[in-house]
Amino acid sequence: MPFKKVLVANRGEIAIRIIRALKDLGIKSVAVYSDVDRLARHVRYADEAFLLGNAPVHDSYLNIEKIIKIALDSGADAIHPGYGFLSENANFAQKCADAGVVFIGPSVDSINLLGNKANARELAKSVDIPVISGTRDFVELEDAFSLAEGLSYPIAVKASFGGGGRGIRFVNSKDQLAAATAIAQKEAFAAFGNGTLYLESQLRNVRHIEIQIIADNFGNIIPLGERECSIQRRNQKLIEECPSLVISPELRRTLSRAAVRLARAANYQNIGTVEFLVTPEKNFFFLEMNTRLQVEHPVTEFTMGVDLVKDQISVASNEELSYDEGDLLSRGWAIECRVVSEDPFMNFKPSIGRVVFAREPAGPGIRVESALYDGVEITAYYDSLLAKVTAWGPDRENARLRLQRALKEFKVVGVATNIPYLQQILDSPDFILGNVDTSFLDSHKLTPLEPDGNAHSIVAIAAGLMKHEERSQKRSKNSNEMNQRSSKWRDAQGAFKERSMGRWIRNI
Repeated sequence: MPFKKVLVANRGEIAIRIIRALKDLGIKSVAVYSDVDRLARHVRYADEAFLLGNAPVHDSYLNIEKIIKIALDSGADAIHPGYGFLSENANFAQKCADAGVVFIGPSVDSINLLGNKANARELAKSVDIPVISGTRDFVELEDAFSLAEGLSYPIAVKASFGGGGRGIRFVNSKDQLAAATAIAQKEAFAAFGNGTLYLESQLRNVRHIEIQIIADNFGNIIPLGERECSIQRRNQKLIEECPSLVISPELRRTLSRAAVRLARAANYQNIGTVEFLVTPEKNFFFLEMNTRLQVEHPVTEFTMGVDLVKDQISVASNEELSYDEGDLLSRGWAIECRVVSEDPFMNFKPSIGRVVFAREPAGPGIRVESALYDGVEITAYYDSLLAKVTAWGPDRENARLRLQRALKEFKVVGVATNIPYLQQILDSPDFILGNVDTSFLDSHKLTPLEPDGNAHSIVAIAAGLMKHEERSQKRSKNSNEMNQRSSKWRDAQGAFKERSMGRWIRNI
């Protein structure tokens, strides 16, 4: 039976993406927010919105009890977790089931089995999928040293739960292990509320390739092609594309069949992504399975002609998928960039502050997902992702050129972004040729061009005009009670300021 109302347990662009899918399905939406997100776009876009708590994630977007209480009080019959936060938290999924609220995602058993990376690796081995050498879970530092004895360096210290590149550190020698373990554990606990880790051998000169799957409750498990996710910085994906230049039809079938075998062995339902590392010799190894919607899902939607969010909502409401693998035909090429609030001219220092003005790109083949608006405050509490820009084209080069055009159109005033860095990656000769792997950014050492000095002046003027306008409005409001007389001169002055600010911003 279709849902009547769904609570979205997330924020930012993914919350808006899910709410849009709910509107397309005629389902009411409930948003939740922290105190610093009171004016966020997802809050205003939803049919209802409720305060979770203070800004820190454990008081807000990781507050399981409060989220479920709001779902029950609002009459929501399902919760969509989006990605990050509680999306791969089996305890949250179990508490939803206990409360009689549907968790839009896989079952508790599947999350427990696949969410633990060490267990997932054992399951992959059981269905004849090659795996990378690794260890069991551990929490104590002493265990890290003893377990590392069975591996050869370099090794990776990884969070056992969660994903998105959080809680991962690479170690080249034994003397780096203690510091890397401490940092990975702290980051994993902050992101997922769980500091359990494991060790894994590190492969070099490999590509990060993932297979998107979706499975319903009627035994249908459908692979939806691969995504190339090798362009990464600090274990965070920056650019993703679909399909991959190096995946032949034969290898695509092999990877897809492996992903389906793993999902079937886990009795998996809903959406998921099976991730692999592929060597230059086209050997592949299972990396992990993400039991949630991926940030990069738009590139698959562009090329495969599906709506993954609508599909996962339908599957969760016990509907059978309306298509099978034979109905799907990949069309064209899609490339996605993640625009984040980091300053590439200051060693990628996080940039926080107020976005005075934002202008998103548009035009043929361009899709933008963001929660930006003029005046939004970018804080240090949450992920730095500001927007995703995806370009589609009939082939890879057309998609690349469209994406470059879109990034040139994208204007964000008030905080720094990595747009200049993304532009340099897309213009790199090796990227144009498709010669990429997970060490691409480390080996190429791209340095963005120097920022335009005039741009900084324009930003300062635009911010000053905006602040001046706010003060003028405040003074006008206070004086209205004392003086009700109209002033044509004041009206004309206000119109002039508005036009002046508009001219400065348009010239950015």
